[in-house]
Amino acid sequence: MKHLFIAAILTLFTASVSFSQTAPDPKFVREANEVFISGNYFEAINVCQDAYKKLGARGSLRQKGDMAFKIAESYRAIEIFDKANDWYGTCIELKYFDVVPEVYYYKGDMQRMMKDFDNAIKSYREYKRIAPKSRTKEVDDAIMACEKYKDFDEFETSKLVVKSEVKINTKQMDMAPSFMDKKGKVIVFSSSRDESTGAQRDPISGEKYMDLYIAEYDVNGNPTNVKSLDTKGVVNTTQNEGSATFDSKRKNIYFTRCPNAEKMDLGCEIWTAVMNGEDFDDPRKITLTISDTISVGHPCLSPDDQMLIFASDMRQSPNGEKSFGGRDLWYVNFDKRTKMWDSIPRNMGPMFNTAGNELFPSIGPNGQLYFASDGLPGIGGLDLFVADQVAGENKWTGVKNMGYPFNSQSNDYAMSDFDGKSGFFTSERKTSSNQEYAPDIWSFTTPPNLFDLRVTVYESGKKSKKLEGAKVYVTVSDGTSWEGVTDAKGKIIWKEKKKKKGRYILTGKEYTLKAEKEGFYEDKKGAKISTLGMDQSQSFLIEMPLLPVGIIRTPEIRYVFDQWVFINDATCMSLDSLKFLDSMLKEYPNITIDLFSHTDARGGDARNQMLSENRAKAVYKHLVETCGIDPRRIRPVGRGESEPATWVDETGKTVVLTPDYIEQFKTTDKAKYEMLHTINRRTTAKITGTTFDPNTAPPADPEYRKFKQLPRL
Repeated sequence: MKHLFIAAILTLFTASVSFSQTAPDPKFVREANEVFISGNYFEAINVCQDAYKKLGARGSLRQKGDMAFKIAESYRAIEIFDKANDWYGTCIELKYFDVVPEVYYYKGDMQRMMKDFDNAIKSYREYKRIAPKSRTKEVDDAIMACEKYKDFDEFETSKLVVKSEVKINTKQMDMAPSFMDKKGKVIVFSSSRDESTGAQRDPISGEKYMDLYIAEYDVNGNPTNVKSLDTKGVVNTTQNEGSATFDSKRKNIYFTRCPNAEKMDLGCEIWTAVMNGEDFDDPRKITLTISDTISVGHPCLSPDDQMLIFASDMRQSPNGEKSFGGRDLWYVNFDKRTKMWDSIPRNMGPMFNTAGNELFPSIGPNGQLYFASDGLPGIGGLDLFVADQVAGENKWTGVKNMGYPFNSQSNDYAMSDFDGKSGFFTSERKTSSNQEYAPDIWSFTTPPNLFDLRVTVYESGKKSKKLEGAKVYVTVSDGTSWEGVTDAKGKIIWKEKKKKKGRYILTGKEYTLKAEKEGFYEDKKGAKISTLGMDQSQSFLIEMPLLPVGIIRTPEIRYVFDQWVFINDATCMSLDSLKFLDSMLKEYPNITIDLFSHTDARGGDARNQMLSENRAKAVYKHLVETCGIDPRRIRPVGRGESEPATWVDETGKTVVLTPDYIEQFKTTDKAKYEMLHTINRRTTAKITGTTFDPNTAPPADPEYRKFKQLPRL
C-alpha cells in the first residue's frame, strides 16, 4: 500500500539536504533526486545507483554521500534492510554523517532489524555522541531495547505454536489478516500477488497494487479456496486496497484505499461498503481529513461499533489536537442522530502514541486493543502491543509489549485475535522458505496450559557474564522444593520431570527462587513467580544477578589527563560505569564500598596522590549528590600512581602497565603511549561490608566532598 501504510512502514527522513557547491549538480544527479523525492523508491534504487557510479572520482564526497544516502533510504523504504545497512555504511565511509548525523541512527535500526544488536548499540551511541540533543529518548529507548532483547531467541520453546501460513503466502506482500465470519473460519487479507487487479506495478514497491483476498479454513485448519474478495470493482480496484475490518454484525466492511493518480500527492483513505452475500454495494469514502494529501488507514471498530480507530500522518486535527510525531492512532465516534461519523478526529493520546509510528489497530475477543509501534521499546522495527479494555468502555489501559514469539527483530504487526488462543498476525521475519524481509501472514495457536521455568544467573552489572555452577533453589507454596545447577551458559531449565512424572511448575501455586555461588554474596532478594489464576501456558524467564565478593569489576571509569574530569566518549563511557555503581548500590542497600582512584606515572608523587584523591571524590560526589546514595556507604581513597593497571596486549599476553613498559612506545607509537597512560587513570571499587544499617552508621567525613588544590608541578 502507498506510503507507510503497507509497503514502507518506516518514517523516511527526506534527504533533500542542501549545501554549498562550486557548480550545479549534473543532470543525471538532478534526475535521480527527482525520482527519489517522488517517493518511487523501487525505481529510485537503480536510478540513484547509476548516478552514484557516474559521479565516480569527479564527484565530491558530499555529492556521492548524498546519493548513497538516497539509495540507503530507498532500500529502507521497501524494507531490504541488509542492503540499506551496507549503503549507510558507505555514507559513513564518505563522512556523510557531517551532513546527516542520522545515518548512524538509521544504520543502528537496520542492524537491529538484522539481529546484530551489539553493533546496533555502537551505532546508536555514535549517533548520540555526534548529535547529543537529537532523538534523545528514541536513542536511549533503542539502546535499552537492544540490551533487553538481544538474547530473546534463546527462549524459542514458547508454548504458543506460531507458523508461517505457507499455503497462503506468496513471494509478494501478504499481510493484515482479519476475520470475516464469526466462526473464525474465513480471513480477509491484503496482497500484491500477480493476480491483483490491473496491469500496473507500484513504483514504490515494484509489485502489483494490492487487493483484498479471502481464504477459507477447513475442519483440519488448512486454508482452501484462496480468492479475490471482490472482482466487480466495488472494493478491489486498480488502486491499493488493504487492512480491512468488519462491523460486529458482518454487514459492512471498512478498508483502506490509497489512490495512485500519477503526479499527484494523494493520501490514503478509509472506505466502507455494504456486504450483500458474496458481493459488495454502495462504496463510500469516510471523510476524516481536511486535505487529500493526509493519509488515513488501518480502520478498527470498537466492540460496540461506535468508535472508529485508525492510523494517520495528520499533524493536527481541526480542533487543534496535535500528533506526537510519525503516524499516530486517532479516533472518531459515531453520531447515532445523524448516523454519520464525526468529522473531527481525536488523538488516542500518549498512552499509545510516540514520536515514532503507531499503526494497525485491532480489537481482540475481550475488547483488548492491539496495535503496532516502533516508538515504544521493542525487539526491533514494529512490535505488537496490547492494552486491556476498561470495564466495557471504549477506553484502554496497561499498554505492554507482547514479546516473543509474536515479536521478532523484524516488523511484526496487524494482530487478528479470534478467541485469545488462536489467530493471525503479520511478520517480516525470515523463514527457511523465505529469506527476504517480506510481509507474510502468520498464525498462532495455544495448546493446553503448560508451564516451565528458565533461570539465568549472571554477574551483577555484567549481564553478558553468565555464571556456570550456580545453585538455584526453588521452594513451592505447598512446602515442596527442589534445586539445580546452572550450565556453561548460566542457565537451568525445569519442564517435565524425569520419566514423565508430571511437570515442575503447576497451576495454582507460588514459587520462591534463591541463587548462590562460591565467591559471590548471598542472594537475599531472590525472585518469585506465581501461576495463581493463570489461564494460558507460559515460560517463566527469570534472571538472577549475583554480586562478586571483593573487588568489583566495574566497567571503566577514566579521567582526562591531570584532571578529575570523567572521559565520556566513544573511547570510554565513564557515565555508564557510574550508572552501574548506582544500580548496584540501590539493588544491594546493605553493602558499603571503597573507591580506589589512580593516576598515570607522569607528575610528582605528591601531586599524583592528591589528584587521585580528587578523582575518588569526584565519583563519591556523583554517587551521593547526583544519584542520591547514602554518603556513609562510600569511602573515597586515592592510590596515586602506585598501582598500575593490567592490560592484554595484541598477542593475548597480560602485562602490567608500568612506566618502563609504557615508555617504550613514546617515540614509536604515540597514540598507544597515550592510550596506555589513560588506562592507568582509573577508578575501581571494593565491597567492604554487607551489613550497613542506616540507623546506627556513623556520619560521613565532610572532607570527602571537598576537592583539594594540587601541588605545583
